[in-house]
Order: sequence, then structure tokens, then C-alpha cells
Amino acid sequence: QMSANDCQDPPEYWTIHGLWPDKTEECNRTWHFNVTEIKDLMSDMRHYWPDVLHSSLNRTQFWKHEWEKHGTCAATLQVLNSQKKYFGKALELYQHVDLNSCLLKAGIKPSSSYYQMAAIKEALTRFYGVTPKIQCLPPEEGEKAQTIGQIEFCFTKELQLRNCTALKGESNPVQDDLKLGTELSVCSDTLPIYYPSQVQ
Repeated sequence: QMSANDCQDPPEYWTIHGLWPDKTEECNRTWHFNVTEIKDLMSDMRHYWPDVLHSSLNRTQFWKHEWEKHGTCAATLQVLNSQKKYFGKALELYQHVDLNSCLLKAGIKPSSSYYQMAAIKEALTRFYGVTPKIQCLPPEEGEKAQTIGQIEFCFTKELQLRNCTALKGESNPVQDDLKLGTELSVCSDTLPIYYPSQVQ
């Protein structure tokens, strides 16, 4: 909505937002993002982790932001302790989770009719054996449905899937990076869900 001019041909599949440690942000402000460290990952980064708000090929500010805010904290784990490892492991986890094919197998695809939250939650939990955090944009005025926006998977420090549970003191709105006009928050269990085929 904010960057209609930039958001050309948004991908019609789920992409990566980030890989975030639970409790900390901006751990090392002197550890600057260096795109040459991930040059081997570039084609996968552009495909699976695109910056839809700034779509030209040489834009790297989304990745820079994710590294500086979250990667420098994630790097306390040996398996994530370089830019190459951090971005590479996030891509690997994305492929492992394979959300796109899971939803398709469960018959959950973009549609003009609405889904119930229970159906989406049950399909994901059945497939993965853990409960992810499903986030929505609330209904706009005059609408009755929320719009699915983001699905967050939680991992242990060993990078095994685990249930996403609200942390003590965690506030509900989870929007932290993509300052859209409306906050993403955990979807309501009672409102129907709209899964649009095209971002308007």
C-alpha cells in the first residue's frame, strides 16, 4: 500500500521476512552488512528473500536491516556466526519448512472465498507437528475478514521446529520491519481469513 510504485509484480509465493532471535536486537552496531559476503547466495536471496518494497536488483537495504537488527544477535550461535551462515541458514530453513507446498497440499490457496482460522491452524499443525504463529492484517473499515500476512515458525537454538508460544511480556503486534499502514498481529480465532491471490 505504501510503496505501490515499487511493489511491481510481487511474488505469488511465500517469501522470507527474517530469522530473528527472541529477545535481543541490534547486538553489534559495528558489524556492518557486507553484500560481498553473500554473493554466492544472491540468486536464492533475490528469489526467496526479495525486497518487495524496493524492487530493483541492486537494492540490499532489506537484507542490511535484517542483518544489523537480527543477524548480529543470531551470530552468538556458531551455526549463524557470519553473514554467509546467517543468510544461508535462513534460506535452508525456508526450504526445509517449504510452506508453499504444505499449504497447497492442504488445499489452502489464494481464493476469493474466506477461510476459518481453525482450518489453517489445523493444517499447519498437522503437517509440521508444531504450532506456528499466524499473523494477519485486521479488517479494513466495512470488511468482515482479516487478511493473512505472515506465518512465523519458531525454532530451538539447535534449529529444530518448536511450538510458537507467546513470551512473557511480548506484545501482540509483531510488525517490526515493514512499516505497512496497518500493524500485523496474531490472527483472531473468530474472524474469517482472506488469502488474496494478488496484493492489491
